[in-house]
Amino acid sequence: MVLQRNEINEKDTWDLSTIYPTDQAWEEALKDLTEKLEKVVQYEGHLLDSADSLLEITEFSLEMERQMEKLYVYAHMKNDQDTREAKYQEYYAKAMTLYSQLDQAFSFYEPEFMEISEEQYADFLEAQPKLQVYQHYFDKLLQGKDHVLSQREEELLAGAGEIFGSASETFAILDNADIVFPFVKDEDGNEVQLSHGVYMRLMESKNREVRRGAYQALYATYEQFQHTYAKTLQTNVKVQNYRAKVRNYKSARHAALAANFVPESVYDNLVAAVRKHLPLLHRYLELRSKILGISDLKMYDVYTPLSSVEYSFTYQEALKKAEEALSVLGEDYLSRVKRAFSERWIDVYENQGKRSGAYSGGSYDTNAFMLLNWQDNLDNLFTLVHETGHSMHSSYTRETQPYVYGDYSIFLAEIASTTNENILTEKLLEEVEDDATRFAILNNFLDGFRGTVFRQTQFAEFEHAIHQADQNGEVLTSDFLNKLYADLNQEYYGLSKEDNPEIQYEWARIPHFYYNYYVYQYSTGFAAASALAEKIVHGSQEDRDRYIDYLKAGKSDYPLNVMRKAGVDMEKEDYLNDAFAVFERRLNEFEALVEKLGLA
Repeated sequence: MVLQRNEINEKDTWDLSTIYPTDQAWEEALKDLTEKLEKVVQYEGHLLDSADSLLEITEFSLEMERQMEKLYVYAHMKNDQDTREAKYQEYYAKAMTLYSQLDQAFSFYEPEFMEISEEQYADFLEAQPKLQVYQHYFDKLLQGKDHVLSQREEELLAGAGEIFGSASETFAILDNADIVFPFVKDEDGNEVQLSHGVYMRLMESKNREVRRGAYQALYATYEQFQHTYAKTLQTNVKVQNYRAKVRNYKSARHAALAANFVPESVYDNLVAAVRKHLPLLHRYLELRSKILGISDLKMYDVYTPLSSVEYSFTYQEALKKAEEALSVLGEDYLSRVKRAFSERWIDVYENQGKRSGAYSGGSYDTNAFMLLNWQDNLDNLFTLVHETGHSMHSSYTRETQPYVYGDYSIFLAEIASTTNENILTEKLLEEVEDDATRFAILNNFLDGFRGTVFRQTQFAEFEHAIHQADQNGEVLTSDFLNKLYADLNQEYYGLSKEDNPEIQYEWARIPHFYYNYYVYQYSTGFAAASALAEKIVHGSQEDRDRYIDYLKAGKSDYPLNVMRKAGVDMEKEDYLNDAFAVFERRLNEFEALVEKLGLA
């Protein structure tokens, strides 16, 4: 049974009192920032009066944003730890409202800044040396000049920010708090209530009937709500397409990638490379079918581990194993990891109402917290090092960069996390000689690659297709979404959609479809991480130093430049082909072990 929040041991919860000591302190900070908003109007129309005014207004806006992020993080995480609590739903709503008001108040900034001439820009930088730290920030703004609207239009868009986010919020409440899953039988024949966490555990069951029961029960529930989920997703897609259109972008994808200064060819190269290598996935699934001894592989057979070796970890064992693997990154990196593990940066276990999944989050002035829903298995060990990768990236960036560059683009975010996963795989394969255990580790890697590269690219194709469909006037009904998703799933997995009818509803439960072209970066990130991990584990100290420099870079340079300095050129296809070469090499070893161990 999933515990209530107050039944979880405090040491296994994150310590949000390090952000604000009490809820009252948060409320006072909210009030203080709300009052400061009233001062913003005095700056309107004066941004380019002088170099000093540009500096003053820029620093004031960044300071307000910095305080806002801290307020938001507290409310967001308090809400995530139990989405049923009305108090923190209200906090979150207030934070979102203030965020929107802040955006609206400073909506004059970009239109006014775009009026600066090249001569005036150069003069300002020379006249006020303190502006020079913001030069890259200003340069990036100027690159988006064609997509900045008039001041009045910017005000209107900023004022609608909370409304634009309502579809995502509705999905989150429905999927984490309101939806009630039925009871199903577990491996011991006990009736257990499905939740997001329980479902994933049952999908790894050795008992096919348990897997089938959980799978069918979960998707039968989503089938009941398919029209509501379709409406929330359609609304979100319309919001992104509308924003892109009014800002003069070709498409929502163009707008999303341009925000990270990433050309759309990077996205298209990914899809093309993955589709070219789908035979590798089909080969792996055929092998999986043989090992399981079934002739009719179904989607609920894709997640169960193939190994009989109980290569699982308690949470405490996982912390130790993570520290051992990540020590290759140096003493300073390891000391940061130990701080995160010992100083309650992590919310470990599932509880009633807690947001599903896992993430790393925080702001410039907080710890780099992690949310987990821990289960004692190898997959969760990889989740731990994955989120730790994000948190260490945040730690290095915030410590090294001023606030204006003290974050990193989402394009770079998934690289640090999946580099850690690849390092862990290398470490485990390096220390384990036993064939059966190597089989388990390779199985985990192949499944991870399937889930991160193949699956997320499938998601990326689906996401782009629904945005294009809406842009072309198609109505995103549940029937349309079901068919599109089922067809794509059949192409990727090679499993008949007629034999797997439930999978057509899977789109409804994917929160990342509300993140606006986020998922493709899991795939590009994993591929880049594969190259970086090879350099870190088998390369020189210089390679490791360049990687740490990448972690420190934040937004001080363009994402693709940061990666080139780290040793990976993501505008070329080489890094993708190299990643698939690693997958094929490990698939070959896996096949050899299957034969050697007589498993098929």
